[in-house]
Amino acid sequence: MSTDAPAAPSRRPFAGSANPRAGRGESPLPTADAAYWEAAAASFDEEPDHGLRDPAVRAAWAARLRGWLPSGPAAVLDLGCGTGSLALLAAEQGHRVTGIDRSPRMTARARAKLAGREAAFLVGDAAEPPVGERRFDAVLVRHVLWALPDARAALRRWAGLLVPGGRLVLVEGRWGEAGPIGMSAAELSALVEPLAAWMRVESLVDDPALWGKEVSDERYVLLADVPGRDTVVAGAPPASPSG
Repeated sequence: MSTDAPAAPSRRPFAGSANPRAGRGESPLPTADAAYWEAAAASFDEEPDHGLRDPAVRAAWAARLRGWLPSGPAAVLDLGCGTGSLALLAAEQGHRVTGIDRSPRMTARARAKLAGREAAFLVGDAAEPPVGERRFDAVLVRHVLWALPDARAALRRWAGLLVPGGRLVLVEGRWGEAGPIGMSAAELSALVEPLAAWMRVESLVDDPALWGKEVSDERYVLLADVPGRDTVVAGAPPASPSG
C-alpha cells in the first residue's frame, strides 16, 4: 500500500448516514455506494489478499484461520465476505460457512467459488446480518468494522449472534501515513472488552505473505470469546487488549 493514500483494504468503506471519524478532527472516510461495489466485483480478486491466488498468500491466510477459528466443524458467519476467498478457506477446513455481502455481484462470485461446498451466501448489511435467529460458533469480519457508521452497535449485534463461548475474529488495521484511515487495535480493544470473557490481539504486520508484500502500517486481528448469560469460558484468561 502507498504510505500517502491507502489502497483498498479487503473492504473499502460504504456510504452511511454517520461518519465514524466525524468530530474527531480527522479526514472524512471515502464513501462508496452499492454501484461502486457492483463495479468493483469484477476486479476485486486481483489484490493479493483478496483473491488469494498466490499459493503463498493463500497458505498464510489458511494457517491463520486454522488458529483463529474453533477446532472441528463449526458454523462460521463471514460478514462483508466479498468474493468468498476467506469463506472458501474456512469451508476447506471443514466449517459450515454463511457469507453476507451488500453486493449481489460479490455474493454471486462467492457462490460460484464455493459451489458444491457447505456454504450459503446472502445479500445484506454486515451491520445487521439477515440471519434471523440463527447462532454461530464464530463471526469472521475482515476490514469492515472500521467503516461502519456505528461500530459499537455492530459489535453488540455480532456478539448476540454467537453461541455461548463463541468467537469474534476481527481483522482490522490503520492504513497510510499522510492521512491514515481505519481503526487502531487500542480503539477496537476498548469497544470489544465489555463484551468479552477473553480477548487477544495479534499483529499481522510481520507476515508479508498475508499481503503479498512487506507492510509497515498497523494490521492486526482481535480474537474475543463472548460468553452467554452466566457462562464462563473454560480456561480463558481475563480480558486484556494484548492477551
